[in-house]
Amino acid sequence: MEERFSGTVLRRRSQEDTEKRPTMGEIGLNHFAPYLMNRLMARWNVNMSEELREYDMTTAKMRALAVLSVSSSVTINELSVFAVTEQSTMSRTLDSLEQQGFIRRQPRVEDMRIRDVSITEEGRAAFEKVWPTMYDLFLQMFDGVEETEYRAFISTLHKVLHNIRKHEI
Repeated sequence: MEERFSGTVLRRRSQEDTEKRPTMGEIGLNHFAPYLMNRLMARWNVNMSEELREYDMTTAKMRALAVLSVSSSVTINELSVFAVTEQSTMSRTLDSLEQQGFIRRQPRVEDMRIRDVSITEEGRAAFEKVWPTMYDLFLQMFDGVEETEYRAFISTLHKVLHNIRKHEI
């Protein structure tokens, strides 16, 4: 796509200097990172949702199992943050995963109000069935991207996440 705005997008200027700030029209949606990130994630989620139907799994379940597959145990709040899911949605998702035998929730010995969530062997097996599909969609998304470009992209995403995060995790 043709470059619409040849100026500097990331201008670090004072509040009084707003007349120098580029407009959305000058930058263009295809050069505005939040717009592109939303498009990417919306497409990823639709593609994943379509593929997950084959496994009788939702995106929320897949995200929870993905996090739990690499964590020994997390709280419901932590899992909601890591899985990028509202806590109310995560609670319903965990109810379903527990009924399926994919996770277990146990109160913490030192504080019975806190419940730790962990994956069961059945849950691990269910996630391992989904993982090849996830990885194939991931590879498709980054087709034509070199490993060095990917690593630079991940580094940039971590910087951006650090700038906007509200949670320490």
